[in-house]
Amino acid sequence: MYAIVEIAGQQFKVEKNDEIFVHRLEGEPGTPIEFTQVLLLDNDGKITVGKPIVEGSTISGKILDHVRGDKVVIFKKKRRKGFQKESGHRQDFSKILIENIILKDAPKTKKTKEKEEESVEN
Repeated sequence: MYAIVEIAGQQFKVEKNDEIFVHRLEGEPGTPIEFTQVLLLDNDGKITVGKPIVEGSTISGKILDHVRGDKVVIFKKKRRKGFQKESGHRQDFSKILIENIILKDAPKTKKTKEKEEESVEN
């Protein structure tokens, strides 16, 4: 099972227990986080495409760490003028662990059916 989800303005293909790097998100490491902008779901070959999002489906995870990416060097030069300028940039990222993909109409497992039956009996 996988999903295409929009996180911080970018689209990512995620599966359960994936660790991905996204643009820095608010929150401390260990904070649970939920994404509702699910664009596509694939549940064992059954594909659900959102219009524009799949209603009721969410992706849950947690922030593992905040890190910085590799340095990108920007070098500018004008020939024969003696002009040189060098600068750099390091992007801030958040490392996210995808814990669960929650479907809109998820089939009920045996455990949830048993719990419902117990609650009805009591």
